[in-house]
Amino acid sequence: MSASGDARASADARAALAARYQQVRALSVALAAPLSDADASVQSMDDASPAKWHLAHTSWFFETFVLRDWVPGYTAHDARFAFLFNSYYEAEGDRHARGRRGMITRPTLDEVMAYRGVVDAAVLAAIPALGAKAADLVLLGCNHEEQHQELFVTDVLHLLAQNPLEPALYPPAPKLPVPMPGAVRWLVHPGGVVETGHGGGGFAFDAEGPRHRALLAPHALADRTVINGEWAAFIADGGYATPRHWLADGWAWVQREKITAPLYWRAEPGGGWSRFGLDGRRLIDPAAPATHVSYYEADAYAAWAGARLPTEAEWEAAAAAHDPDGGNQMEAAGPVEPRPARAAPAFFGDVWEWTGSAFRPYPGFSAADGAVGEYNGKFMSGQSVLRGGSCATPRGHMRASYRNFFYPHQRWQFTGVRLARDV
Repeated sequence: MSASGDARASADARAALAARYQQVRALSVALAAPLSDADASVQSMDDASPAKWHLAHTSWFFETFVLRDWVPGYTAHDARFAFLFNSYYEAEGDRHARGRRGMITRPTLDEVMAYRGVVDAAVLAAIPALGAKAADLVLLGCNHEEQHQELFVTDVLHLLAQNPLEPALYPPAPKLPVPMPGAVRWLVHPGGVVETGHGGGGFAFDAEGPRHRALLAPHALADRTVINGEWAAFIADGGYATPRHWLADGWAWVQREKITAPLYWRAEPGGGWSRFGLDGRRLIDPAAPATHVSYYEADAYAAWAGARLPTEAEWEAAAAAHDPDGGNQMEAAGPVEPRPARAAPAFFGDVWEWTGSAFRPYPGFSAADGAVGEYNGKFMSGQSVLRGGSCATPRGHMRASYRNFFYPHQRWQFTGVRLARDV
């Protein structure tokens, strides 16, 4: 390619990066639009963060790792924000305690939005002249913000669920009758050596690679996730009261926390179950994927059903042939919830699927240099891998190699279950 061709390609790439940046940042603002300053400031639990904090932290990420480090002469909008809005980057110094983010009543939501505007203007002005490493950090920041958009949605849902009034953030979408899906069909894999992990060519987080080989035994995966009607049958059969289904830690958690159903479910006086969502409380849809369940619950359900959870390599081998932009994923601000299961096999969207795999480094993994090297590697202990994205995952964010991870008791995300079994 000629020098002029190289310049044109570089200019086109920077224009595409600027468009991606603007699209991502606009969705965050749209998600915040229905919130009051009080809605955006309160923290409902240590695992969640205030909406305002998400909006500021993602801006701090761009300001710190792009503007401060790569734009000569840039001056921080407010030097105090580094303490307030750093999440867990030890290399960036001291920070406000995670469990006390809800105490940050100032800056106000309006002031945080103004901060976003300052950062946006500076990033967009800088993008045309950024070198490759800095441009890669802008792309990382966009994907980082999309992760926080999902957390934003699920944290707001958890917050509103604590209000006895159970307020709806959005009006309910029209509900059309959907027939119950038929029995699960099993997708058989003969086993053997497969390639797994990200192989390059496009963005991926560090934990998704290196690509490597894995040996699979013959197995089968369900063609859909477990649905609410099936989960209600598990409850009715004493699933939460029968210790033989549960891992020891899971049974201790059930007993200690008095868990009897998925998060946000409530038994109705006339029978049946309802759930709370961003559109308020409604009766569960028995055909929709079951969600807001922990790893402990997922494993117990699988044991009750005479199955098991898939390994992440099994899941990726099956999902690799499917469109990662398919399925029910978030495209705009509005109510998000899993939709009734489709007839064809679907591996992306609706609910994150617990696997039986621990979140550990792949062979040959090494963390990046600098503070961004803390992104995933230091969390590779005590957590379980989930795959496939959810109804709150921004469309375009997902791929077959994507590894999400949470602790076994956590369930405020849109988490569900796909069964596997040995063949």
